[in-house]
Amino acid sequence: MTSPPPGPLDQPRQHHAFLLLYALAWAGGAVAYIPLLTLLLPMRLTDLTGSADVQWLAYATFAGALTASLTNIGFGWLSDITGNRRGWIAAGLAITLLSYGPISQLTAPLALILALMGWQFGLNMMLGPLAAWAADTVPDSQRGLLGGLLALAPATGALTGALVTIPGLASPEGRIGLVALLVAGMVLPVLLKGRPLPMPLPAASVPEAATVPTAARRAIACMWIARLAIQTSEAVLFAYLLFLFRAIDPAFRDADIARIFSLVLLLSVPLALLTGRWADRNAQPVAPLAALAGVAAAGLALMASANGLSHALAGYILFGLGSTIFLALHASQTMRVLPRPNRRGRDLGLFNLTNTLPSLLVPVLALGIVPGFGYGPLLWLLAALALAACLLLANLRLFS
Repeated sequence: MTSPPPGPLDQPRQHHAFLLLYALAWAGGAVAYIPLLTLLLPMRLTDLTGSADVQWLAYATFAGALTASLTNIGFGWLSDITGNRRGWIAAGLAITLLSYGPISQLTAPLALILALMGWQFGLNMMLGPLAAWAADTVPDSQRGLLGGLLALAPATGALTGALVTIPGLASPEGRIGLVALLVAGMVLPVLLKGRPLPMPLPAASVPEAATVPTAARRAIACMWIARLAIQTSEAVLFAYLLFLFRAIDPAFRDADIARIFSLVLLLSVPLALLTGRWADRNAQPVAPLAALAGVAAAGLALMASANGLSHALAGYILFGLGSTIFLALHASQTMRVLPRPNRRGRDLGLFNLTNTLPSLLVPVLALGIVPGFGYGPLLWLLAALALAACLLLANLRLFS
């Protein structure tokens, strides 16, 4: 009689000290870019360009997304080739921290965008290998827990943005300096103290010269498309949320958006941890993703059909929770479908395109729909994207 396959609790496990240090470093990555891209850079461009700030911000967003897309793949791949994740992370951290200086000092908009591209170069030298390091060191039996811990990142980034912009706390240049200090303090511990236990190669690994099986290619495609759909919905909604709510209630303020956004992020952390642990214990990595995509779709549908502010807010909270937890858990469960252990950095860089491409799609979708048809059709389109993600994942099975 053959013995049954090992359950999730029988598989090798990474120690929690490393997982916590890694989660802190990943949150440091979010602190590196969320306050800068959502608050400090727009404020800086407004100071420098006045009424032309929206146009210059569009240029900066496009240049930054393009740089991030290429460098994340490139440095992930280089860390594959050299086999030295920690060294690339450290070098990327150093360049990122040094790049904050020019961003805070330059006064010409074009020079500021070039400095931003240099900052993206360093940031993705850090983030690409950092993502691959988790794929190397966290077994499938702890992917859900890792995803729950990764949900700390956006909440930490948003709270940092609120902290450094407290009136009177620091000058514009000082705010960027505070961000740099926080990033260093959060990423350095895993570089200095992180000692992960070595993990065996997954049984489903594909040798370099072998062809990836059809089932594996299908899983990769489903995971990639589903994340792109949810990321696109989130990016569009994030960019135009204030305008949408003001179309319903002109008295709605940006401070109201900030409070609701913070509430959603804070609630998502414990819910992501609980969901991730459930996925680990029940060996069900994909079922929560499909359910969360469905929750996001329902929230968008409620927003699209809302006839008042309270219904629209309820829909946004539902969407925000579903999409935030989805993206955190998806980031860790994606590591299951990477076919070649010696190319994890490159392959995760290709998955990272689902984070950067939406920045290029946002103006196309919004400008193509909202001026002629209003926000309702745009929300229904986003709901359809989220529903497509749900359906793609509903019948997908991933095995360790």
